[in-house]
Amino acid sequence: MNALMAIAGQEIRDGYRNKWIIAMTLLLAGFALTLTLLGSAPTGTVGTNSLLVTVVSLSSLTIFLIPLIALMLSYDAVIGEVERGTLLLLLSYPLARWHAIGGKFLGHLSVLAFATVVGYGSAGAVLVFQGVDADNANWFSFAAVIGSSVLLGAAFLAIGYLISTIVKERATAAGIAVAVWLLFVLIYDMALLGLLVADGGNGIGETVFNALLLANPTDAYRLFNLAGFEGMATFTGTIGLSANAEFSPLSLLGVQFGWIIVPLGLATWLFQRKEI
Repeated sequence: MNALMAIAGQEIRDGYRNKWIIAMTLLLAGFALTLTLLGSAPTGTVGTNSLLVTVVSLSSLTIFLIPLIALMLSYDAVIGEVERGTLLLLLSYPLARWHAIGGKFLGHLSVLAFATVVGYGSAGAVLVFQGVDADNANWFSFAAVIGSSVLLGAAFLAIGYLISTIVKERATAAGIAVAVWLLFVLIYDMALLGLLVADGGNGIGETVFNALLLANPTDAYRLFNLAGFEGMATFTGTIGLSANAEFSPLSLLGVQFGWIIVPLGLATWLFQRKEI
């Protein structure tokens, strides 16, 4: 445990020294505050609760931004250390290899979580200052967006660690990370919609379609955050097609944790067998 915390602490210090923490926090806060202050301007005055609009807006922002930040943090976590020669030095200390992966992951996750909580939390602070009229359920949804955004970031951190463990060059890891971001954030939903149009609803049933949604961590995230909002299906793209899907919040949380545990577990298993 001491080894894990020591490595995690070093990653946090590196993030502070390299201004990663400050840059990410300001970036997320800037976007979150912009979306919050705009309020319902894009759709006019429709009587929609401003907190509800903020929740949906932050969910959409998270889909694009958090995975990219997480992959940028993690794509060279292993291969970068190998190329710089610092991984051999780290492994010369009395610690298991899984300590190195686990500690670095915890450090990166702490950096990402801090930036997300403070950045998105600033939007909540503005809403409180404005005296927004919202009940406890809406505030709980806002807190759920922040928490699940951290989980989404953790999933893409884990994917980044898996990429970094498999490849032999840092440049290759960077290219694969970009491809993974494009696949999950942009290409996957468009391909799924295209498949539905081409199929005409004859071969792909609701069960298969819902399973395909859960095969994408970003779609699982959107399902979790938007499942409880009536009338929001029209703003959620592919997710709107699964409005009748019976996913419980706990099952969707389980899927999100699965997207963290499986890639990180594979990365740890491969790293223990990797020649340095």
